[in-house]
Amino acid sequence: MDEGTRRRRGAGAAVTGLAAAALGGVAVHDLTQRKHALLRNFPVIGHFRYWVETVGPELRQYIVTSNDEERPFSRDQRRWIYASCKGENNYFGFGTDNDVEHSSGYPIIKHRTFAGPGASTSRHGSEGVPLPSAKVLGGPRGRRHAFRPASVVNVSGMSFGALSDPAIQALNEGSALAGCTQNTGEGSIAPAHRHGGDLVFQIGTAYFGCRDEQGRFDLGRLVDLVQSAPVRAIEIKLSQGAKPGLGGMLPGAKVDATIARIRGIPEGVDCVSPSRHTAFDDVDSMLDFVETIADATGLPVGIKSAVGNLGFWDDLVEQMVPRTRGVDFLTIDGGEGGTGAAPMIFADSVAYPFRIAFTEVYKRFAAAGLTDDLTFIGAGKLGLPENALVAFALGADLVNVGREAMLSIGCIQAQKCHTDHCPVGVATQNPRYTRGLDPTLKKHRLAGYVLALRRDLLKVAEAVGVVHPGLITADDIDILDGQRSKVSLRELYGYEPGWGELGKGVRQELFDVMATLGEDQAS
Repeated sequence: MDEGTRRRRGAGAAVTGLAAAALGGVAVHDLTQRKHALLRNFPVIGHFRYWVETVGPELRQYIVTSNDEERPFSRDQRRWIYASCKGENNYFGFGTDNDVEHSSGYPIIKHRTFAGPGASTSRHGSEGVPLPSAKVLGGPRGRRHAFRPASVVNVSGMSFGALSDPAIQALNEGSALAGCTQNTGEGSIAPAHRHGGDLVFQIGTAYFGCRDEQGRFDLGRLVDLVQSAPVRAIEIKLSQGAKPGLGGMLPGAKVDATIARIRGIPEGVDCVSPSRHTAFDDVDSMLDFVETIADATGLPVGIKSAVGNLGFWDDLVEQMVPRTRGVDFLTIDGGEGGTGAAPMIFADSVAYPFRIAFTEVYKRFAAAGLTDDLTFIGAGKLGLPENALVAFALGADLVNVGREAMLSIGCIQAQKCHTDHCPVGVATQNPRYTRGLDPTLKKHRLAGYVLALRRDLLKVAEAVGVVHPGLITADDIDILDGQRSKVSLRELYGYEPGWGELGKGVRQELFDVMATLGEDQAS
């Protein structure tokens, strides 16, 4: 045996010895520890159970489940988003693999043979076609800085802190490219928000960015902040779909020096927002708060809320009927909405899912004849074409996308948002992971996704024979109960004739806007 062989064998024996010693040490530890019965009974091999549990979501979404089983977003849904954001082929072959024959609650959009007035069949193939809001935000109440949102699809509220600096920057720059707005979330305006994208500033219960040293709302600081950034509207968050009535929660592991400075909180300490506002305590004082902010800033002001007890909405409608005070928009968040961190009971069982939540609120405003006075925004898994179209048919004017936007910039649905160990750097502040997210690339992914979603919305509007998805009605979509029966959205949710539809004046304005855009595209 030559010297080289002896050395290799010696090295191999040493490695084997070290491995055996390590396993022996693990075994001794497992047998003597008392924390885990599994490891005490099954030393060494018991660790594989915990490893499999850790990587379970990844294993299930790629290996175990079918294309339509994984939640919250199925493999097919994620594949459509990933392909869309990259500008790749997002078509599907060989027909649907959805279980249409046996599914309950499956939406079917009823196309028309002949198109209605103004509907085009020539320009919807382009993903660059603009798709503005049917309504002027803040117009009915005469806000000084009222505007017509240029996109019916916008980025939902996701705070800097919950999301990383490069993720927020990618969303902001991507929003600028797509011509949509980015909601700041309740975590205030970070430097990452200042890369050219228009903002909707969200005021949460902790008043980050507009609070005094005692944590109370400070109007002067709000005015200074919104004047320093391209803020187009202000949203007062009452609650959000995944944790209504709970307040925001940012784990201390994510609260670095930058976040602490922007929010005005201690570094490294759990940041828990109150569950209720202190600047107002009922609908009457809330509307005074809305008008005070609107007068001071000139911006449209609205509220965001999940839907539970309906008494609040009855009071709001009643006090808006005189048209002396009112919100400019309502963002209705479904209970199926996403969050970085929430107790399971809140994520699973508190607040109505979007379709019930939205219709219960919308019907109250419709019965009072107020629906043209404000803009209705839907949120809660509406970044998929079929869900967005149902929202438009029920009366939504805009949709906000959150987790879908995260998927477009690299999220893989690892469901590690609450741990600060997001493997792709989206929902973490850990430099180990954020270094992998390049906002100069991901901004194009967000823009590509928004443009593709708008393109599909226009294509379906064309199939229904209308010029804009806001003109799709509750009679244009049926809900199936397998192959046994169908019911229209109007009948299912108790809409009266005309509910969910634009008023005559708003409809005519929309026709004129879309006609002008069509001429611009043709020239």
